Amino acid sequence: MAIDIPEAEFTFSYARSGGPGGQNVNKVCSKAILSWDIGASAALPPTVRERFLKKYARRISKEGVLQITSQRFRDQGRNAAACRARLIELIAEVEAPPVQRKATRPSSGARQRRLADKKQQSARKAFRRKPGSDG
Repeated sequence: MAIDIPEAEFTFSYARSGGPGGQNVNKVCSKAILSWDIGASAALPPTVRERFLKKYARRISKEGVLQITSQRFRDQGRNAAACRARLIELIAEVEAPPVQRKATRPSSGARQRRLADKKQQSARKAFRRKPGSDG
């Protein structure tokens, strides 16, 4: 299932980037900041929105707005594209519902291997102790 979010739901703002870059950093606003109001978005199915809000609660403001920033590139267009790509990655991570684990019991072979490993570890530790010490 492909989720298509209309471009109108995004708000982009631009700021000056940090880091090296000489004169360019001081005069060009190349850092892109994507803001997306998840609560008002009709593009996300309710189940996906629920999982998204739960997984990325720390990235979402109290108003329900997700902000993604990018300052990797030296121009606005590529940084804006990087923000969109990151949002697609975040949505893809929660798009599929989590697989429910089936409760199973360990097999008898697994139990025997576990007990054999415990005995071997116990013998190894006992060998390291001083003779005659109880502890």
